[in-house]
Amino acid sequence: MGDSENNRPDANNPDELITSNDPEHPANLICTLCRNFYTLGWVTGTGGGTSIVRGSHIFIAPSGVQKELMQPENMFVLDYSSRSYIRTPPALKPSACTPLFLAAFDRGAGCCIHTHSQWAVLVTLLVERDALANKENVEERCFEIEKIEQIKGIPQGRGKPGMLGFFDRLRVPIIENTAHEEDLTQSLEVAMDKYPDTYAVLVRRHGVYDSLTFVPR
Repeated sequence: MGDSENNRPDANNPDELITSNDPEHPANLICTLCRNFYTLGWVTGTGGGTSIVRGSHIFIAPSGVQKELMQPENMFVLDYSSRSYIRTPPALKPSACTPLFLAAFDRGAGCCIHTHSQWAVLVTLLVERDALANKENVEERCFEIEKIEQIKGIPQGRGKPGMLGFFDRLRVPIIENTAHEEDLTQSLEVAMDKYPDTYAVLVRRHGVYDSLTFVPR
């Protein structure tokens, strides 16, 4: 997906950063992903968020735009090293998920997706119910599942070859929700460091930071 040496974006025209006919260019791909998530019911309205790293640039979907209506010109572009915006669309606000996206990218992710899947929310409540029934510490419990075909599509972990098998156990950490999205950052970082093989972190009564999905760069 890289630009050729003679076709690099003009630093004086940041709109070139989000202009491409390549459907896999982050500015285009984020729009496609957001429309698909809306169709699947993973996000509604302006909820959720998506971000992709490409080279030294981080492309971030904005706050306040209907997911099914997202366009490339709505994208924010952040310089990875300086953490400063090099493209800011007019009249839009950066995603409140941005600090959490950065936490994932600092740990090797290439893409980070946050959804408000009702199934993810339900799972966090079921785990809480079972922990309370068994007089266990709710905050120490993960979502765990094994002997189910679908986990065979999930990698073993970052830097590990192969995928999970039918008899393997998938563990997805759960963190507690906060009043403001950015306040999740510290607990998210702790969960990612404690479970380095995870490709997602659930947020109780909120959703998931496939909320965090990790895709190698």
